[in-house]
Amino acid sequence: MKRFDPNAGDQGSLGFQIAPMIDVVFVIMLFFMVMASAVKVERELNQKLPGTVETSKSTDFTDEVIINIVENGEVLLNDEPMDPVGKHQMPRLTASLMRLKQGSEAAKTPVLVTIISAPDAKYARVVDTLDALAVAEITNVTFTVTDDEE
Repeated sequence: MKRFDPNAGDQGSLGFQIAPMIDVVFVIMLFFMVMASAVKVERELNQKLPGTVETSKSTDFTDEVIINIVENGEVLLNDEPMDPVGKHQMPRLTASLMRLKQGSEAAKTPVLVTIISAPDAKYARVVDTLDALAVAEITNVTFTVTDDEE
């Protein structure tokens, strides 16, 4: 075997070395084998996710919900659009309010609802919203009107 002499000039190319490439492939394969077993163990952990739990006494935390009624009749629950404008019965709003009421009863906290109505909003839409609140049996309701003095 010849020794490499840097002063001797170009004696030929070393060519493609396959041994280092095989080493790299084995190291990568070893890494993925180790990581695959770690993911499998992680999936087998038994964890309980948080949910609703009955409490024995009430807490000071109150659930406040803001319902906006826009001039065109659109109803927003915490800035999220609810049922379409043309419907008098609002099943999506009613279902959301019923879930809120059930969660507050489980936590023994009061539910406060504030209805913010645009000055030009139709009164019938406010009545539809009150009907949804009545179905959900929510009684702590306050009203306010938006100010357009901006």
